[in-house]
Amino acid sequence: MARPYEAVYIFDSALEEPAITEKLTRYHALTPQPAGEEVKFNHWGKRTLAYAIKKRETGYYVIANFKAEPSQLPEFERAIKLDDGVLRHLVVADEHDYAPVRDASDRKFEEDDE
Repeated sequence: MARPYEAVYIFDSALEEPAITEKLTRYHALTPQPAGEEVKFNHWGKRTLAYAIKKRETGYYVIANFKAEPSQLPEFERAIKLDDGVLRHLVVADEHDYAPVRDASDRKFEEDDE
């Protein structure tokens, strides 16, 4: 079952937006989306970093929301780690969009002592 994820990328600020979008499309091609679902990108643009990363003072921030199988994430993250244009990244499960269905066996019932 595909779960929603949110990924934050900090790219080298020397990269232009079209190059970044091409890289993101390539990364997310490794995680086939369920029918009718797309990867949603939010380009924050160039921002000053809190501390220097790889001798860079600024980075280009992008947030992506997508759905993927948990088994697909290792290959996805491996592709990101191999790219020198990515200064930092973080992928987390987006718990706001994910509500697992529970059945009655998951519930704990309390008995009245009266």
